[in-house]
Amino acid sequence: MEKSKKALPIVLASALAATPLVVAPNQASALTDVSVTADDNTAGENSEYEIEFTPEEDLDTGDIIYIKFDSDYDVDKDISEDDIDADFDIKSVKVNGKVIEIKIDDEISADDDVSLTISDGITNPDDDGTYKVGVQTTNEKGYEYDDVKIKEDGGSKNSSSSGKFAVDVSSKAGGDKVSIELGDFDLKGSSELETGETITVIFPDEDMLPSSIDEADVKVNGKTAKSVDVDGDEVSIDVPSGADGDDYINLEFLKSAGITNPDKADKYTFKVKYDGTTYTSKEFEVTKSGSSSTTESGNYTVNLSDPAAGARSSYIFETDFGSKELKADSELVIEFPSADMVPAILSPSDFSINGKTAKKVVASGNKVYITTPSNFSSDSDVKVTVSYTAWITNPKTPGSYTLKTTVAGKTIESKSFSIGGSSVNPTTPTTPTAPTTPTTTTPVNNSTATITLTSNALAKPTGVNVAIKGLGVGLAKQRDFIELVFPAGYKVPAYIAPANITVNGVAANYVAVRGQNILVYPAQDIPAATAATVSINAAANIVNPAVKNAYSISVYTSEEKGLQFARAVGVGMPSPAQPVVTTPTTPTTTTPTTQQPAVNVPANSALFKVNVKSFTLHGKTYPLQVAPYLANGNTTMVPAQFFKEALALTTQWNNQSVAIISGTKVLKFTVGSSKARVGSQEITLPAPVVLKDGMPMIPVRFVTDNLGYKVGWDAKTSSVYVYK
Repeated sequence: MEKSKKALPIVLASALAATPLVVAPNQASALTDVSVTADDNTAGENSEYEIEFTPEEDLDTGDIIYIKFDSDYDVDKDISEDDIDADFDIKSVKVNGKVIEIKIDDEISADDDVSLTISDGITNPDDDGTYKVGVQTTNEKGYEYDDVKIKEDGGSKNSSSSGKFAVDVSSKAGGDKVSIELGDFDLKGSSELETGETITVIFPDEDMLPSSIDEADVKVNGKTAKSVDVDGDEVSIDVPSGADGDDYINLEFLKSAGITNPDKADKYTFKVKYDGTTYTSKEFEVTKSGSSSTTESGNYTVNLSDPAAGARSSYIFETDFGSKELKADSELVIEFPSADMVPAILSPSDFSINGKTAKKVVASGNKVYITTPSNFSSDSDVKVTVSYTAWITNPKTPGSYTLKTTVAGKTIESKSFSIGGSSVNPTTPTTPTAPTTPTTTTPVNNSTATITLTSNALAKPTGVNVAIKGLGVGLAKQRDFIELVFPAGYKVPAYIAPANITVNGVAANYVAVRGQNILVYPAQDIPAATAATVSINAAANIVNPAVKNAYSISVYTSEEKGLQFARAVGVGMPSPAQPVVTTPTTPTTTTPTTQQPAVNVPANSALFKVNVKSFTLHGKTYPLQVAPYLANGNTTMVPAQFFKEALALTTQWNNQSVAIISGTKVLKFTVGSSKARVGSQEITLPAPVVLKDGMPMIPVRFVTDNLGYKVGWDAKTSSVYVYK
């Protein structure tokens, strides 16, 4: 039986024709965090409108986003894709009465924050009052609305009148480092921002905040904050002159501020206090721990200047991030295969993006965070050049590896690149029946190793010759180093040209100076059990002490733990007979005929040993929670406890930060960061602060150098002593 065909009533047919959703969606969903912001809320004025929301279900290419304005608005029928700036690709735009239909040419995942700005074509109602703007997508059966307040006298910004301001966080993943935007929202009553007055932001979790935030990383209504102070869960921001007189607040915290999401998956809110009034944000959600970025594989090729295992190399690659663009003053992240490839100190001059030098570069583990310069042109096609002088080294083990690069939350993994070559360090062969215990150290005897000066004149430049009889572990060229430690009294220049130092007659590949320590990187491989002669000529400008005495110079390598040997040299008098100290790793039953001259350790010194959980003060030994140790092969790390109990400095710490105070001088450290603050100045550390067994570990020389303490080495007891 055929169904009868009846004409729809004229009124119903007309109503359906005027409805933007011609076909009802098959399933219902909801939009959350809908926010509508007018750039100018003056009655009758043309205004830019920013729309934000979070979909509950995925949106696919061809799906439609509907923006419905109140009937009192004037919506230009000629609005096109050129008038809309969105964080997704747009296929087409159509205006149907007061409804703007935006067909997307992209894929938007559920729970992603969606943002779009209609820059032209919207005219506010002629009368003041509260008006509704709705948002709907293909997946919803109805609109979700936000209120917009229109005024006769207007205002330069306006947020929803729901009483809660919007929150925009760059990532939803727990523990992720994020950028945050709060607002815009109108100030209540007749309040206006006033230069020098304080805006206080209360964060939902104190653990989100670093110990300090640079004012350059905080914007108030688009202007750099005058000053920023962190206290517990509160951040106090002084209003800059550029925001003076504004009747609204918009706050931006850049990712470089060091703020992280809470670890726990939950919904959170911010509070902002100004002029006696507290404003509360809408909820923002943190998902379970882990990155929220999507990862694509095999998109780009990595080019290396030297593919040998462990070699120092440049890294160059180029990739297209599609709909995601790298913008000015934003961050690109490179994830290397391992943390030991990345030096603790990086220079922006060694990194370029699309031919422009990086503004800022920070290393954290195996990740390098690169900030683009202010004159960078937005682009989805990104070329990165990491120069040879950045001192990135290849993985030490031959094999296939990849890099990961992240821009605007999108991560792309490179094609595999090969690392070849063989290890410098031989292993001792064993017979098939022998126990399969690997050995990486060749027994050596440095009891006859020597250190001599070319001049022992007081306060005069001298050359230094170090004759190592054998290495227990071989050194790889350009990667490993021999470290010479000069005692207090010697003047060591901040820079020594590689041409002024030779290793086995060949000029050094690279020389690094860290205080009294000189790190010499050989230009050739030196196998285990092989002798090595390090010669420093007088042109290096190492200056003898001005006081007549015997001074002990120590030798280490990057590949072996502990002191290799130390020798006394006479300044202003004949050098003591050598050898003086036998190599610690070599057992011996004979007693050297010449004893190590005693070092005059000041009575007020605090002494400690690497890998020993105690310190000595005034002849008494006290426990340390964590033993001092060497980081990066050359940086001595001590627990924060040492500065408080051994040096009697005011020291405060928790799992996130450390503050050390001496008089009016304050040193601030953040766990996991290679940056520290001395007063208002940010300084790069030789090694990042780390948390070990619940105790922050700090580079000791950074603290002593900045607070006027002196550090010495007592070879007789193998102790470091600190005094003032």
